[in-house]
Amino acid sequence: MRLPRRALALLVATPAAAAVPDWVAELRRGGFVLYMRHGVTDRSQLDTGRLGDRAGQRNLSAAGVRLAGEVSDAIARLGIPIGLVRSSPVFRASDTAAIIARGQPVEVTMDLVADDYTADIPAAVAGLRRALAIAPAPGTNTLLVGHIQKLAMVLGRSVAQQEFRENGVAVFRPEPPASFALRRILSPQDILAAAG
Repeated sequence: MRLPRRALALLVATPAAAAVPDWVAELRRGGFVLYMRHGVTDRSQLDTGRLGDRAGQRNLSAAGVRLAGEVSDAIARLGIPIGLVRSSPVFRASDTAAIIARGQPVEVTMDLVADDYTADIPAAVAGLRRALAIAPAPGTNTLLVGHIQKLAMVLGRSVAQQEFRENGVAVFRPEPPASFALRRILSPQDILAAAG
């Protein structure tokens, strides 16, 4: 028995469609806050804690720029809608946000600043908590780009580098007016693999 071409095409395409993780379908519907850790940095550079001083900060490495671009492309291929994009003012975060945003405006905010760039850590943590609790515009996800220690402070536990890699994404479901729930933490490899 010969199968019509259309039926054969469906049979061939079905395994690939089934391989897409559940989280992709959830994110395609929107309604989440995606807290992304900045991209891979040049560890030979030292942080001075001075905002606005690129030479005195640990910046993205060439590999970090490349991986951020790959993750941005993967998010676009997966059809995950990004609405509002906000970033820490530390250059490694704002540079990552600009790459992921693909030309959309990026709001730089002290709410997402790294803990070693502020004297008021409780206010910085409260700012991130507020940002995680704000529901995105319908049909979109909000992207926040920040730092690993801020995530640990918000969760109230240590977060290992292996758990929240550079360019990794912690997926939160906002529960307005002032709460949120961590759904999962995705590595950049999870995102790239889902996009094929």
